[in-house]
Amino acid sequence: YQRRVRDRSPWSSKYDPPLSDGAQPSAPLRKLEVQMNEVFDIYRDLYFEGGVSSVYCWDLDGSNFAACILIKKTQDQSKKGQPMKGTWDSIHVIEVDDHKSKAHYTLTSTVMLSLETKNDATGKMHLAGSLTRREEKECPITPAASHIVNIGRLIENMEIGLRQTLETIYFGKTKSICSDLRSVLSKSELDARKQFSSEINRAVKK
Repeated sequence: YQRRVRDRSPWSSKYDPPLSDGAQPSAPLRKLEVQMNEVFDIYRDLYFEGGVSSVYCWDLDGSNFAACILIKKTQDQSKKGQPMKGTWDSIHVIEVDDHKSKAHYTLTSTVMLSLETKNDATGKMHLAGSLTRREEKECPITPAASHIVNIGRLIENMEIGLRQTLETIYFGKTKSICSDLRSVLSKSELDARKQFSSEINRAVKK
């Protein structure tokens, strides 16, 4: 038989379909969960200009807790007449070891990126990649640097680093390999470039 999946809304904390004994965060943590959803909704809008975000928190031993921050952005539109589709998925799981005046944060982040484009010159091309990184950091807890501030900075810096890595290493390396395997220029264009280069070399030697 199949069990029906029940989802808990991070905004209302209600299950769909309803579940009377479903797991819930403690009252203080639920308050933090609501605040984190509001903050990361603004973060998502500023960095992604669309998409959806959700934050889920759950209690650990003592005053410790964990949270999962999810961000998804899907785009399907044409740019300069070139159809492009893309999906970005961020999954951040953070464990917080609370020591009142300071906290130890362990962040594990995964980004999954998928891009698809199609035109007459190159045909249909699909690129996809994922990257996971882990970071630990100890931060002070003050009125100006609450858990939300510390977690926000950690995730912001992590996403910037992951994006740069995906762009420069993964997709940049893919472009380099493709260029080495096959040129996008036709044979006539390559011959014309070689001839032009030879003429310049002869002119320099004169």
